[in-house]
Amino acid sequence: MLLIPAIDLKDGKCVRLRQGRMEDATVFSDDPVAVAKRWVDAGARRLHLVDLNGAFEGKPVNRAAIEAICRAFPELPIQVGGGIREEETVEAYLELGVQYVIIGTKAVSAPHFVQDLCLNFPGHIIVGLDAKEGKVAVDGWSKLSRHDVIDLAQHFEDDGVSAIVYTDIGRDGMMSGVNVEATVRLAEAVQIPIIASGGITNLEDIRKLCEVTDSGITAAITGRAIYEGTLDFAEGQRLADELCG
Repeated sequence: MLLIPAIDLKDGKCVRLRQGRMEDATVFSDDPVAVAKRWVDAGARRLHLVDLNGAFEGKPVNRAAIEAICRAFPELPIQVGGGIREEETVEAYLELGVQYVIIGTKAVSAPHFVQDLCLNFPGHIIVGLDAKEGKVAVDGWSKLSRHDVIDLAQHFEDDGVSAIVYTDIGRDGMMSGVNVEATVRLAEAVQIPIIASGGITNLEDIRKLCEVTDSGITAAITGRAIYEGTLDFAEGQRLADELCG
């Protein structure tokens, strides 16, 4: 199982939010490239970048920081989400060297958009489904939709997405542990890889996920825990390699 460090960008700085609230942000660094290097040096084999301003404004805002990270680590697979609602934005990110583009809000509001992207950029499209109690949230988690997360995941699987990032927004940034049961339910409902996100706190959470990788959970994104020190990233990836292969 792949452990993926999250670098959340707000106003060009690396931050973490609690439950997606922009007003509840902790700044960890004003040097995103240095933060990326820290995780690469610790053994990261992929990075998860989020343009938080973009998620709320509906267009890229932190492109300069993302481009700088791509240039610094041209061989490293990088996935980017936040404010990606135009095909031109997807194309621009891929040209920068981004490997995977994550579609969130627009995947829910305009599902045909994902289908078109999968046709035009096969192998590069991931859908991010952020859910609470089985329902999908949109617009930077500010709104809860009526869409069932499993129904949407199956729809996007048919469209040809490469993976789904599943975030339990009730736990994200709260250091309260992974919602393993909900993540497994989703993974067992589709054939494509599920990337778990939200709530990873320590090595025990990694052990719990490794116990259920047969369900289709192939990776896990971690953020606040590796910044606040409750999870040593290098140790976590070693444990995942040992337990999950």
